[in-house]
Amino acid sequence: MIKQFQPILVVEDSDDDYEITFRAFKKNENLKNPIYRSETGQEALDFVFNRGKYSNPQHAPRPGIILLDLNIPGIHGIKVLKTIKEHEQYKTIPVIVFTTSENEQDIQKCYMQGANTFITKPVELQNFFATIKTLREYWFGAAVIPKKY
Repeated sequence: MIKQFQPILVVEDSDDDYEITFRAFKKNENLKNPIYRSETGQEALDFVFNRGKYSNPQHAPRPGIILLDLNIPGIHGIKVLKTIKEHEQYKTIPVIVFTTSENEQDIQKCYMQGANTFITKPVELQNFFATIKTLREYWFGAAVIPKKY
């Protein structure tokens, strides 16, 4: 399970989707994990690999989990996923693809590149919150993941 205080990285360019995701995670007052946001594929990779403005690991700590939208500016989400999963020291970070796509090719490509889960974002707010709650309960309560890699 993701331990308390391990960061959550949300890779999301939509302000509205990010705000809803943030509120849904924080709806559980016991969740103490800091939430960071990257709005582009390049920014997400810089955060994970501590490059550029994220070169200080104190300002960009290793994520305990990544929520990744596919349709982001610059580097496409599938390429971001592939790049993270190609690196030995980062491949064990759970990456949850959280996107509006229902395209079977996208789903197939994501799992082929190492996605841990593929979730289509619900359109209705109540279902969106319920989906994040289920995700939280699974990854932060039930799933067992490797310790520091």
